[in-house]
Amino acid sequence: MAVKILIKRIVPENKAKEMIPLFRQMRVLATNQSGYISGETLKSLDRPDTFLVISTWKSSDYWGKWLLSKERQETQDKIDALLGGKTEYEIFHYGFQE
Repeated sequence: MAVKILIKRIVPENKAKEMIPLFRQMRVLATNQSGYISGETLKSLDRPDTFLVISTWKSSDYWGKWLLSKERQETQDKIDALLGGKTEYEIFHYGFQE
């Protein structure tokens, strides 16, 4: 069953120029992964320091493999270092099924 992954990051204005290339790098890497369907990055109008990444995967197993992959972790470590904390993720599936 397809899943949506929500990744919310608070990016201080003085870090945005450094963060954008890392967001792009992560997207390029993700698009080459098995099970990746789509992704988008949104920036809040009300809170310009808040970014929301929404990606769609064929299943939570595909997402889990990508989440734990070495190539992803290398870029994620750079993002976390720049933001000074860990990134949090939420996984959602479609409908009301369990």
